[in-house]
Amino acid sequence: MKQCRWMSLALLCSALCIGAERIVDISDAQPGAVPSCFRSALAGTGKPAEWRIVLDDVPTALEPLTPQAQKSIKVPVIAQISTDPTDERFPLLILDDEVFGDFTLTVKVKTVSGSKEQMAGVAFRLQDERNFYVLRISSLGNTFRFYKVFDGVRDNPIGPEVQIASNVWHEIYIQCEGNRIRTKLNGEELIPELTDNSFAQGKIALWTKSDSVSYFRDLRISFKPREPLAETLVREAMQRFPKLLAVKIFSTTPAKPDLHVIASSDKQDIGRPAGKYERECLSGNTAFAGKAGDRAVVTMPLHDRNGDPIAAVRIEMKSFPGQTDANAVGRATPVIKLMQGRVQSLQDLIQ
Repeated sequence: MKQCRWMSLALLCSALCIGAERIVDISDAQPGAVPSCFRSALAGTGKPAEWRIVLDDVPTALEPLTPQAQKSIKVPVIAQISTDPTDERFPLLILDDEVFGDFTLTVKVKTVSGSKEQMAGVAFRLQDERNFYVLRISSLGNTFRFYKVFDGVRDNPIGPEVQIASNVWHEIYIQCEGNRIRTKLNGEELIPELTDNSFAQGKIALWTKSDSVSYFRDLRISFKPREPLAETLVREAMQRFPKLLAVKIFSTTPAKPDLHVIASSDKQDIGRPAGKYERECLSGNTAFAGKAGDRAVVTMPLHDRNGDPIAAVRIEMKSFPGQTDANAVGRATPVIKLMQGRVQSLQDLIQ
């Protein structure tokens, strides 16, 4: 059964770059089948979700030429059909084989029934069932809302009251670039651009609530090929601070538990073992400054959200006459602050 496929295309970013598009193609799927490429999960409490392929009416691509012409056709769509009314129950269908950083997503959703709730939406930058963003519609509440779930706690929703007809297809649009999030409903930008640093990347999932029976189709995700956050931080630092001569980030990975270069402005350095100062910087959670020829060299720790050191950053700058170690640390500190604002965990850094 053909249900997922990849294709390449040119994406327009700030400059032209090569990207990819993920299309969930279920055109050949049989009714009653469980969608492949996905994993069913549940946030909150209640009975497990039931995700199935069903046939549903979809408007024809072309306008009917006569009143008698067919206006819709039946096509396979993805449906969540369980009706457990547990309030804090959030069925998820997770696209489980890819992690997305920056992306643009469109999907068509339809609320079909539900006595307690009639909701449908998308969970994105999903870390697990307790940490993700949500964008959803509600036909009973007539709302279009965004919110964040962090450590299982849902924050205050953002978004307007707007008429959301049930048994009608609506298009949800999400664009994530760095910490900026843009959203649209049926082509209208009803929520101002959002910024949030909680999740830099993650998986994407279809989402419902409680006893909502909801349908989904035409899921498309255009995205930049992912680079580890550590490499992104080095690249952005070199661009933001043009007087830097070199930047290296030292940490560990599951495949290589010894401290080593995981990102560098010189790609040939990646994989090389850490030296004395990098090891002591990380183990002692302290900064070091010195000189290497005509260069000022500063090594400073990078911390996770709990304040624990997870990496050592070596920054090389042109030295100047009379420069002290304190001067050098002061020059390097803005670079570390730029990186620190993007890092939540070691896993974020190395993924």
